[in-house]
Amino acid sequence: MNAAHPPLKLEPFKIACSSCNLRELCLPVGMSNEQLLKLDSLVTTRRTVARSDTLFRSGDHFQSLYAVRTGFFKTCVSSEDGRDQVTGFQMAGELLGLDGIGTDAHTCDAVALEDSQVCVIPYHQLEDLSREVSDLQRQFHRIMSREIVRDHGVMLLLGSMRAEERLAAFLLNLTQRLQHRGFSASELILRMTREEIGSYLGLKLETVSRTFSKFQDEGLLEVKQRQIRILDSEGLQKIVNGAGV
Repeated sequence: MNAAHPPLKLEPFKIACSSCNLRELCLPVGMSNEQLLKLDSLVTTRRTVARSDTLFRSGDHFQSLYAVRTGFFKTCVSSEDGRDQVTGFQMAGELLGLDGIGTDAHTCDAVALEDSQVCVIPYHQLEDLSREVSDLQRQFHRIMSREIVRDHGVMLLLGSMRAEERLAAFLLNLTQRLQHRGFSASELILRMTREEIGSYLGLKLETVSRTFSKFQDEGLLEVKQRQIRILDSEGLQKIVNGAGV
């Protein structure tokens, strides 16, 4: 482990994959009870990562994937001028560490945006089990595909959308993902700062703040610092579709 890392707290595993309420969002989707027991024997460690601490850094040796159990993360890379470029936000039921598979080294930093817990999935053992359990292999491929599709979506955001379209698409995607986890489809607390949103969307902080104010003035949102209430999701969707301009 990199000496620059803050200490990560390891905890005994209390909730197995077979009884986890996130299993329909994570690796075990569609697996039988017998298959889940095999996965339970693999995923035996959980890590607690305090807010602002790093789960892994760019250049760290890749050994495991991490399923977010609770909390929220951002992934980021350092640009040539030393600034951090946010490349994604991950929440409960999503995987971190896929960036390290190709080169056996992580290519980004994963930073907790709030106190979080992750389940540690040793990758080489996962590979072995995937060859034995075809359902697990299929689900892992789905997750990889989902990440590729998401990357394409971000490229579309950055390449062809105006500021209003980028922020509207971001908020709709965020609320959709939260809704799949049982949260409200219209109310959310942003775990990331406006500056981090701007970094992810390729926008200046002032532009993000101005666009939030514009959406509020137009009756699309109610904004109270990091508390967001979506008043008109159809209106946001029209902006994304280019019909709101």
